[in-house]
Parts: sequence; C-alpha cells; structure tokens
Amino acid sequence: MIATLVRPAPEKAAARAREILSAIEADPEFERLRTGCAKYDKDWQCFTGYALVDGFDVEKDTVPLFPEALRAMAIKSAVYEMTDGDEYAAEVPVPVPVDEMIHALAAQFTVLSRVQERTGIKFVHATDREEIGGWDYGDYTHQVYRAAWGPVNERFWFGKDETAKRRSAVIAKYEPLGIRDGGRSFAPGFVMAS
Repeated sequence: MIATLVRPAPEKAAARAREILSAIEADPEFERLRTGCAKYDKDWQCFTGYALVDGFDVEKDTVPLFPEALRAMAIKSAVYEMTDGDEYAAEVPVPVPVDEMIHALAAQFTVLSRVQERTGIKFVHATDREEIGGWDYGDYTHQVYRAAWGPVNERFWFGKDETAKRRSAVIAKYEPLGIRDGGRSFAPGFVMAS
C-alpha cells in the first residue's frame, strides 16, 4: 500500500462530486439503475453489512440507502479523476452499510457500464484497496461529503467505534445459530422443522 495518500482539497473534491452525481442522475438509465439496486434484495445477504443498521429492513431502507451509495461513488470518482487515476487515493473509506449498497450498485454492471460510457465518469470500487469499516467522523470522506451535501444520514453513516461495537453484537447473535466468523462459515447440516 502507498504510505502517503495525496488527495484533492475536500472543497474541490466536493464540487466535482456534485457535478458527477448530477451527471449520473441525468443519465437516461438512472431510473433503471436505481430500481435495479432496489430489486437486488432477495439474494443479497450480508451478515455484517446491512445487519449493522439498527432494525434494517430491505423494503424500507433500500430507498434512502441508494443515494448514500451514489454520493460515496461520486466522491470516489471525483478523487480518482483529480488524482490521475490513483485507486488508493480514490478508495476513500465509507461505512459498511453504504459499501454494501455500492456492491448492489456495482452488480448492475451492464447499465453502470453504459452510464460510464455516456458520461465519461469512471466508477471506482476495488475491494483490494478499500478499508472496510474505516470511515469515521471528521475524516476525508466526511469532509468531502459535508462540503458537497451537508450532514450525513446517521442511520447509515456511523463511525469506526460504533461499527466495531455493532459488528461484535451481530456476531454474538449469529454464533448460537451456527453462523460463525460473521458469516464466513456455517455449522454443517440442514435441520428441517417438521
């Protein structure tokens, strides 16, 4: 990993992120992108992502979470563009639930590819470059977000300490059910109720 990240001033990145978000929202397939992410619910399980949102409900939370993912992607794209394609700099920390919605967004690969082609915007998401659960109040991402759109939606944007606390609580609930290591392994056998 690169020792020192050089990123544009938060206000400059925020201005470009707002432009990027406007371009995405103006794209003719934006509505398809939005509804595609909303439908990505029946087979999208994450044991330590959405589960960290208190009382998460895919039916209710997808609509307000989608714009948060788009804003985070706009920030990443702005930084990528302004650093001549530096993926390390562009992979800014975001909260885990927002990252999960970014995965749903990235899963709309064909539509997202056409949006990129039409707008000239490069979307950035590289699991090998991200710092999962690394977002925190006052960090670079937060500064850019606030400069671009104001306060974060605290239902989905909670800091490192709260993320660690919630992750521990969720994992503790899963263990008795045979869901181990935050969903990375499961107790063998399928017991069916009669």
